[in-house]
Amino acid sequence: MRLTIKVKQVLGVVSTVGLATGVITGFYVSSLVHNSLAESRGRGELLANAIFHRASALVAGPDLSAALQGDEGLRSLLESSAAYSGNVVYAAIADIHGVAIVHNDLERAGQSMPTTGDMDDLLKRGTIGQLLAIYSDSAKTLEVREPLVLGTTAFGSIRIGVSTLLIRRELAPALQTALLMLVATLAASTVVATLLAQLLLRPIHVLRHRLARLGENDFGVTDDLPRDEFGELGDSLAAVSARLLADRTGLSMEHASPETPGWLEDAVAVFNANGEVLLANTRMQSLLPDHPGGKSVSELLTAAHPYRRLVEESLADRRSHGPLVIRVPDEGHSRPAERGPAGASEQLVRSDVIDGVGGGQFAVMVVARDLEHLRHMQSTLSYARRVATLGRLSAGLAHEIKNPLHATMIRLELLKQLLADREPHDTPPLLEHVAVVGAQMRRLDEVVQSFLKFIRPEELQLRPVQLSTILEAIMPIVEAEARSHGVTVLTECSNDLPPLSADSPVLEQAFMNLAINACQATPSGGSLRIAAAAARDRRIEVVFEDTGVGISPEHLEKIFDLYFTTKEHGSGIGLAMVFRAVHLHNGEIEVQSTPGRGTTFRLLLPQA
Repeated sequence: MRLTIKVKQVLGVVSTVGLATGVITGFYVSSLVHNSLAESRGRGELLANAIFHRASALVAGPDLSAALQGDEGLRSLLESSAAYSGNVVYAAIADIHGVAIVHNDLERAGQSMPTTGDMDDLLKRGTIGQLLAIYSDSAKTLEVREPLVLGTTAFGSIRIGVSTLLIRRELAPALQTALLMLVATLAASTVVATLLAQLLLRPIHVLRHRLARLGENDFGVTDDLPRDEFGELGDSLAAVSARLLADRTGLSMEHASPETPGWLEDAVAVFNANGEVLLANTRMQSLLPDHPGGKSVSELLTAAHPYRRLVEESLADRRSHGPLVIRVPDEGHSRPAERGPAGASEQLVRSDVIDGVGGGQFAVMVVARDLEHLRHMQSTLSYARRVATLGRLSAGLAHEIKNPLHATMIRLELLKQLLADREPHDTPPLLEHVAVVGAQMRRLDEVVQSFLKFIRPEELQLRPVQLSTILEAIMPIVEAEARSHGVTVLTECSNDLPPLSADSPVLEQAFMNLAINACQATPSGGSLRIAAAAARDRRIEVVFEDTGVGISPEHLEKIFDLYFTTKEHGSGIGLAMVFRAVHLHNGEIEVQSTPGRGTTFRLLLPQA
């Protein structure tokens, strides 16, 4: 993930503050732990010294152990050991074998005392080791030991027990306060860093806004920037904007490309104040004898050419002229044959003056429209309207035919029943005639129904559809038809294909018609391959390839015509409906066929 400058700045500030605060907090915690341990050790040593002095006063007795056990003052010192430090859990005098002579807990007197850690060893460790010892899972008791030497004899030792659990409780409030201070410092630094980043990055947002306006050809944008490096950058950008404005409003278009979009139906050219061509689209270049780049109107056209007269008049009086209907003569270069008599074309032309800043003349633009092409387009639109009207009229006519057909069919059935009630020897010939008339009436009804179905306007319900879903819907019917003709169906359609923009029922019917036609065109057995793949311009290509009898060249151009068929009992509407369905989906269809080897239909349909 790419980090923005603002995020990087906030992270940098917070990391720096966090590192500094963490180091300070570490020193504080280290000092706090060491001081707490040293204080506990000092208080334990103070208690041990008091016990030593009291025990030294009893050295004159004959039995020292009994004297120690019976001395009330020593007992008082041992029982008040907690007063010296809240971390002290016991105080005792042990002999050289580790057996408690006297103990603040009377029950433990005379018992062997277990060996524990020495407080002095813990004080020699580093801060991490001290924290691990204090905050280990099991509570420990460390001892402050002082040797008990009476005279020249080592009698035993004075042992003061200090609990790490009590030290931990003593440290907890101070460590909690330090942690809260660290979190508060990080939160405050995040807020301050965010505000600081917003303040420091504001000039960048201003410059980006100015560049965006510059890209929209707005050269007059000014913003107040601080007088620092960003201010200098803003001044440089303002200078560039001013230069671009000067170049745009001046007459410095000599380096402009003489090409403009070729899809314009109108011919467009722009001439500067000296009559030189600045811009000319593809259609205008086809009307000029030479490539117009860098040439003047006097070099390109004769004095009688209408374009030249319009340009010169507009340059002279600085006024627009037209629109005028003129006949443009051929200047001797390659021209289309349909341009009219004597190599001329009738056009609607006008010239417009493009003013620069302050009313100064900038250039003259000439726009020419081919009236012959316009008349052709109008004729095509008129023809399309007539075809649409004829389609509506045909639909109404077919509907009017269908109603009498139904009435006639009903009458024929009644007539058939009446004839069946007559004498048997008269019935068969008459019923045969009635059957022939009924069959022809049904055939005419089928033709009318097919015609109505073909010309009826189709309201497509386009939505994203997976091609594999459409193929799965038609495969049961297609495979049944294929089995009856001994055809093997192969499908190649990946589920990873992009969805189509389609009306499922319409497209299913079109695919079914193509597949069934392919099976029927392979009467002696063969194969049908249905494949789909992604194609150019965000389209999906669908291929129906069979190994059937193929289509003869003279029939290939007629297969999509309504009612054209080479089948003995075909209706001639199936492929016409396929063609109509594909084009309703803004798709394309093409067919390739070799007689005796098979036929391939390729459909290009748009993705969703």
